[in-house]
This record gives sequence, C-alpha cells and structure tokens, in this order.
Amino acid sequence: MGQELPQSVLFCCDHNAVRSPMAEGIMKKFYGTGTYVQSVGVKNDLEIDGFSIAVCKEMDVELSRHRSRSFDEMEQWGDDLSSFDLVIALSPASQRRALELTRFFHLEVEYWPILDPTGLGETREAKLTQFRAARDQIVSRLIERFGPPLEEQTT
Repeated sequence: MGQELPQSVLFCCDHNAVRSPMAEGIMKKFYGTGTYVQSVGVKNDLEIDGFSIAVCKEMDVELSRHRSRSFDEMEQWGDDLSSFDLVIALSPASQRRALELTRFFHLEVEYWPILDPTGLGETREAKLTQFRAARDQIVSRLIERFGPPLEEQTT
C-alpha cells in the first residue's frame, strides 16, 4: 500500500499553474505539515489557473494564494533541489528538466502521467470536468503512493 512519507517532496509540471499546485495543495491537506511540500514549473509564465482553484476548492483545498515559480526561481527562493527527498514530475517536460537537474544528486524522480486539462472542453462545465479528472488522478496517485489521508476528509 502506501510507503512512508518522505520529509520533503517537490511536484513539478510545465508552468506551475495547474497540476503541480493542485498536487502540492492536496498533499498538504492529506498528509499535514510533517512533509515539506513545494511545487515548480519548467517555466512560470502563467498564473495559477482559475479552474484549478475551483476544483480544489470543492475538496476544501485553497490554491488562490499560490504563486507560480520555475526551477530557476526556486533556487533564488532558497530551495535547493538537492534538499528534496523526492521529486514527482507530472509532465514529460518537467520530468526531463528534473532528471537533468538531479543527475548530480542521489535524488529520486518519479513520473506520474497526469492529464493536462488546459485547452480541453468547450463550456465551463466541460472544462471543470477535465480539471476534476486531473485532480482525481492526483488524489488517487497520492493515496496509492503514500496511503490514505492522515486526517478525516470533509467534502
């Protein structure tokens, strides 16, 4: 089932605007503050996506204060990649970048192929459905990897 929680996890995706902030927020909600959790993108050219905020709010995860940042900015913020126990890439580009940056460290990089919901769906409801699907993929991967949430969840 779930493995022991690492002390620190870094989620990464393409822009740090959809998948990685969702994963960061949900992991914090599920497993509390015992694990240091951050997220970054290959680039940070986008603000947090409103649909990500909306679908996470449905499960009481607050993302509206999230500020997107890139791998490069992460170091400026005082986080060194080598200080993370686990890097979880949610897109092929972020997996390549993480592997490139971690080749000098003994650092575990996992790849979770999470759906990129941006650009899918014509209507607001159809878009929300796609973002919920990505959110639910993240939830099931988290539970599969780290076990059930530590606290009782309210929906």
